[in-house]
Amino acid sequence: MPLLRAIANLFRERTTSALDSCIKNMSEWLTPFMALEVKVKADTQLMKFGWSDAKLNDSHGYLLPCLKQILRRRISDPKLTRLIDIGCGNGAVTNVLKLAGFDVVGIDPSVDGINQAKKAYPDLSVELGSVYDDLPNRFGAFEVVICLEVVEHLYSPQVLAENIKLLLRPGGFAVLSTPYHGYLKNVALSVVGKWDFHHQPLAEHGHIKFWSRTTLEQLMTRHGMKPKEFYRVGRVPTLAKSMMLVFEQE
Repeated sequence: MPLLRAIANLFRERTTSALDSCIKNMSEWLTPFMALEVKVKADTQLMKFGWSDAKLNDSHGYLLPCLKQILRRRISDPKLTRLIDIGCGNGAVTNVLKLAGFDVVGIDPSVDGINQAKKAYPDLSVELGSVYDDLPNRFGAFEVVICLEVVEHLYSPQVLAENIKLLLRPGGFAVLSTPYHGYLKNVALSVVGKWDFHHQPLAEHGHIKFWSRTTLEQLMTRHGMKPKEFYRVGRVPTLAKSMMLVFEQE
């Protein structure tokens, strides 16, 4: 028996020593990755999207007419309407909405975008913020939520959908747009060799989710939002650049 106990103790000591050595080696191996994770988190808190001005861009040429049509038909008095522009970028669209009379606030995680907006439109209410923040607690409730060309950039679009639902006052509505994907357009992109260009894999903070009407409606429906309107904008409908959808609370 003493011999067996001695063997057991020796085995335990060697096993513990080997385990400690393994943990130490694992810790040393993981340290660079842990540092990288911290850096990534810090970088995402201070995102830069390359905004160099606060002007409207080409996409606004086909997005804004549709958005204005929706708002004119649904809103009788913009001055009595509180609106939030999620993912406002350089504030260009937010400023258009303010000039139309809306009580509007814009948020975006892009430091350079918000800086350009504040510089060009000093009276515009724009703030650094993300769809992953507690937006209802921070900003309150709104009659209208607008989110143009944002959902395709998100790792967790479910968070956006839930935030939109919580931001809306009873009777309010949300307007979302995102690049359009349909069968014929997808085929056309492949035929003309534009698939890589369309998906922008080399762009920082580029497109990582690719939505159809069905999948975007499924996303919002899961969070208590009912699809009410659908539009394809830019080019002919079959090859549309983007789609714009309106959702109401169920």
